[in-house]
Amino acid sequence: MLGAMQHWELRVSGLIDHGAREHPTREIVTRMADGSTERTNWSGVRRDALKMAQALSRFGLKAQDRVATLAMNHNRHLVTWYGATGAGGVIHTINPRLFDEQLDYIVNHAEDRILIYDAVFRPIVERMKPRWKSVEQYICFDDGEFDAWIGAHDGDGEWVTGSERDPCMLCYTSGTTGNPKGVLYEHRSNILHTLYSIQPSAMSSDNRSVIMPVVPMFHANNWGFPWAAPAVGAKLVYCQTNDPVWLCELMREEGVNVVGGVPTVWFAIFQHLDASGQELPPIHTAMSGGSALPRSVIARLMAAGVRVGHAWGMTETSPVATMTYETPDWDEKSFDEKVAYKALQGRAGYGSQVRAVSLDDPTVELPRDGKTAGALQVRGHWTIQRYFKAEEDAAGPEGWFDTGDVALIHPDGSVQLTDRTKDVIKSGGEWISSVDLENAAVAHPDVAEAAAIGVPHPRWDERPILVVVRKQGCSVSGEDLSIFLADKVAKWWLPDAVEFVDEIPHTASGKISKKDLRDQFSGYILPA
Repeated sequence: MLGAMQHWELRVSGLIDHGAREHPTREIVTRMADGSTERTNWSGVRRDALKMAQALSRFGLKAQDRVATLAMNHNRHLVTWYGATGAGGVIHTINPRLFDEQLDYIVNHAEDRILIYDAVFRPIVERMKPRWKSVEQYICFDDGEFDAWIGAHDGDGEWVTGSERDPCMLCYTSGTTGNPKGVLYEHRSNILHTLYSIQPSAMSSDNRSVIMPVVPMFHANNWGFPWAAPAVGAKLVYCQTNDPVWLCELMREEGVNVVGGVPTVWFAIFQHLDASGQELPPIHTAMSGGSALPRSVIARLMAAGVRVGHAWGMTETSPVATMTYETPDWDEKSFDEKVAYKALQGRAGYGSQVRAVSLDDPTVELPRDGKTAGALQVRGHWTIQRYFKAEEDAAGPEGWFDTGDVALIHPDGSVQLTDRTKDVIKSGGEWISSVDLENAAVAHPDVAEAAAIGVPHPRWDERPILVVVRKQGCSVSGEDLSIFLADKVAKWWLPDAVEFVDEIPHTASGKISKKDLRDQFSGYILPA
């Protein structure tokens, strides 16, 4: 026997339908790379997306064909999310920061039929065209080309219908080891992720929200912002160029109250504010993810009255799996206690589950005691089961997916990342958290960025060294940092050496590349 309620397939086209019907005039604002500002609204995005769906139909797009984009954040890119999926296709957002070999691999592996790109990436497109065998048509977002392509249609049509289990979006991991892997999101998984993300215990969005997603639209489902915003009628503010000066200007001019970005975004914003003598724009929520947000940054945001949402997730989890939110006794906590709590990676919301298992025996689930660290696993309604075109499942038979992170889980369910399984430093049989060491170092007022790696040691197996980028005009020494860290980490965690560099290598998604850093310091000899 079936239930007696109405049944509607959970498809992302329903999100833009809702936004256009219930919040038609709520704006989407874009500061373009040339400095101009473009404005549209949810009604306009739906109209243009329907025109694009008609253009794709005329092209001959078939169900589940891939439509690729090579672009930054702007209103036309947003249109493609709904146009491609509404035509029954799969939107494939490509990271332009990838190496040519990776770009070659993912476009051919995805078998993209159409590629739509920003003019700034034309050199990449021209260079890669001979290697991209599956792409039949190239369209530029700029110079009126995209507008003319969809403008040949009237938008008087309907979305392609189908199952909520149909794929709708394809994102590839950054491929730090081996070829990038494709994560194929479903309509259903994205809708369920949206319903979670708009909750007060997650991104806490509503019709009053003015959201600036600084995280790129090509990265990890754009944290779900393009799906969540029309669901609640939020205003979106995009900046095609992530210049901190422009970002802060837009925050003030457009009344931005929610900002989402990785830690490097917040570093850049604070450096600009310090250099210009300005105060932080009056935002009320700061979302951060991608890597651990240092306590010093959290404290500065909270001191300005900003609610910090510290998220953890990955491309494989759509991406938000956990989020910090206030506890029942929040008002009773001291400021330092609140900062310490927000430095954790948060608790799983309904639809996502986490656990830690032994690093030595993955069949042993570890207690949630806030002390025992292990390999972090996740499962849930928007967690990957199998990579695109893979022959075997990435998740286990019970759905548990090994994240590659090392974490401990507190009694209240809060996750605390301590490292990546491949980055953890083992010294004398004991584990040293490179993440905790880095966060402690970044708290020094003269340190712009820090990374800890293990190097071979004849007695202790490995010992940590700290690689540091000084803030401009500062002259902090290795001895200064050792003194600074002395009361912040265990004595045996203190780095055996501090090396200063002009820059630390990063992955295509903006995270510190420990692999490249270890290669850079291969053969490093510790001081006697």
